[in-house]
Amino acid sequence: MYKGRSILALIPARGGSKRLPRKNIRPLLGKPLIAWTIEQALISKYIDRVIVSTDDKEIAEVSQKYGAEVPFMRPKELATDEAGSVDVILHALKYLEDADNYSPDIVVLLQPTSPLRTTEETDKALELFFTNKYDSLISVYEAPKHYLWLFESKEDFLRPFACLRSKLADNKPHKFYVPNGAIYIANSETLKKNKTFYTKKLSYFVMPYERSIDIDTELDLIIAETILEKKLFISRYDNF
Repeated sequence: MYKGRSILALIPARGGSKRLPRKNIRPLLGKPLIAWTIEQALISKYIDRVIVSTDDKEIAEVSQKYGAEVPFMRPKELATDEAGSVDVILHALKYLEDADNYSPDIVVLLQPTSPLRTTEETDKALELFFTNKYDSLISVYEAPKHYLWLFESKEDFLRPFACLRSKLADNKPHKFYVPNGAIYIANSETLKKNKTFYTKKLSYFVMPYERSIDIDTELDLIIAETILEKKLFISRYDNF
């Protein structure tokens, strides 16, 4: 909680992942993938409740084992490829309001596929959100220079991507950022009204490139394990 404002961490974890089946409970260094995010959220200085939204009984059991609440099972229609994250959040908010009379002021969406995010980073992102008049905030990483070498196909030929070409042509220093899916923050009322984190008053929290892996394939899982095993980054707040 921050100055009387209640903060909910919501971790979405459906059972029907396609590219990496059962990825949310696949072992990462001997611990289920979702457990990394649950444990990070539980030791946050600001988060009051940690809730997992899932349609899967096994994921629910694993989540509860590691300390998260699973007060409901997500409806099947919100566990499809087409279902959006905000729809999942709105469902959770309505359930909590109806069942618990609980309406958090701030929602933090933490995807379980971003296990390299740290508690320190989540708390710093929240502090940035607290101290400024933002409607929402997302985590990003600075795009490596090779990302600027983007081309689009036009009439069977490659052409430099027009948007980047115009930006680079003015010879001014530009920084480009890529959303990494690790942290999303917004006021509950903002989400109810706009139904998106990508609002006009959208801020960003920069994370290192090496922490920004979003696990969607077997290769992603191997890379994450390698980073953790080799301790390729160090933070005094890391809870690994």
